[in-house]
Amino acid sequence: MPKKTARPIDLRSDTVTQPSPQMRKAMAEALVGDDVYSEDPTINILQERVAGLLGKEAALFVASGVMGNQLCVRTHTRPGDEVLIHEGGHILNYEGGSAAALAGIQLRPLPGEGGQFEPKDVTDAIRPAQEHFARSRLVCLENTHNRAGGTVWSLPRMRAVVEEARECGLAVHLDGARLWNAHVATGVPLNAYCALVDSVSVCFSKGLGAPVGSVIAGSEEFIHEARFHRKKYGGAMRQVGVLGAACLYSLDHNIERLADDHRNAHLLADRLRVVEGVSIPHPVDSNIVMLELADRGLSAADVVQALAAKGVLAGPVDRTRVRFVTHMDVDQGQVARAGEIAASVIGGLGAAAAGA
Repeated sequence: MPKKTARPIDLRSDTVTQPSPQMRKAMAEALVGDDVYSEDPTINILQERVAGLLGKEAALFVASGVMGNQLCVRTHTRPGDEVLIHEGGHILNYEGGSAAALAGIQLRPLPGEGGQFEPKDVTDAIRPAQEHFARSRLVCLENTHNRAGGTVWSLPRMRAVVEEARECGLAVHLDGARLWNAHVATGVPLNAYCALVDSVSVCFSKGLGAPVGSVIAGSEEFIHEARFHRKKYGGAMRQVGVLGAACLYSLDHNIERLADDHRNAHLLADRLRVVEGVSIPHPVDSNIVMLELADRGLSAADVVQALAAKGVLAGPVDRTRVRFVTHMDVDQGQVARAGEIAASVIGGLGAAAAGA
C-alpha cells in the first residue's frame, strides 16, 4: 500500500479551519425560512444577538467580510466621495478594487505604524470644500489590523482618531473581521470598541471557525439602507439559516478559545526569532506573525515554497515578508513543530545564499 503523506501544518490563514462535528450538527438541525422576506428564524436570532453584543440597534448577515465592508462603504458615501484609510488597510489592498468599481468612491491612504494613524493624519487629509476636490465622507479603521501583523488598536487611541473624524464631519466604519481577537487580547468589551463608530463588520469564518459569513451592524436606519444595497450586490439569500447556525455555534463555543491562538502565535514567534537576520516587525498582539526576510537576502516566495516542501504552509505578504496565522485547527505541539521547521528551513536557505 502507498505510504500516507503527513498532512501539512497549515498556517496560511485562520480561514482554513474545518467546521467541527458539533457545528455541522447545529447546521443540519437549523430552523430556516426565506431571509429575503426576513423569515429565517436562525438568521433573525443571529442578527439580534450580534447587534446586542456590539451595542448597535440592528445587524445584517452577509456572505463575506468583503461584502460587509463594501456595503458599509456604499451606505456611508455617494459616488465621487473620498474615504480615508490606512495604507495597509484590507479595504484598500485586498477587496479587488470594489470600492471604486461598485460604489464609485476613491480611497485615500494614510501612513502610520502598526496599521494605525493619528488624529492629525485625519485632519491633514481632509480636502478643502471646493469644487476641485472629492468630498471626504468616511474614515475606515481596522481592528485587529491584518497587514500589520494582527496589531490591536488601544481604546484611547481609537477614541482620539474617531473624535477628530467627528470634528471633521466624517462618519467612521470599523473593519472588525478579527474584532473578536482584539476583545480577547485586551479584555475590552466588544461594545466599547463599537460605541465609537457608526458601523462595524465582524467575521465568523476566521478565528471563530464557521465556514461562511459576516455580520454588519449600525443604526436601524443604516442597516435598512445597507439591506437595500445588499440586494443590489447579489447578497440577499434564502434559507441561509444553515450558515447562521454555524455562526451562532461559534459565538457560544469559540470566542474565549482565541486566547489559545494568541499564545500559540507567541510560541511561533519565539521559535522564529532565533534565526539570525530575520525580524518580526510588528508586536504579536493576537494570532498573526509577520516575518521580515530582507536582511537575510531571501524572497518571501522562495521561503514559502521551501516551507511547503517540508510540510508547513504560510503566505507571502510582499517580496520579503511572510505571514503565519494560528487558529483552532493547529494545536500547541503543531505550532512548536512548525516553528522548528521554519527556523531550520530559513536558516538553511540563508546559509546557502551566503555561500553562493
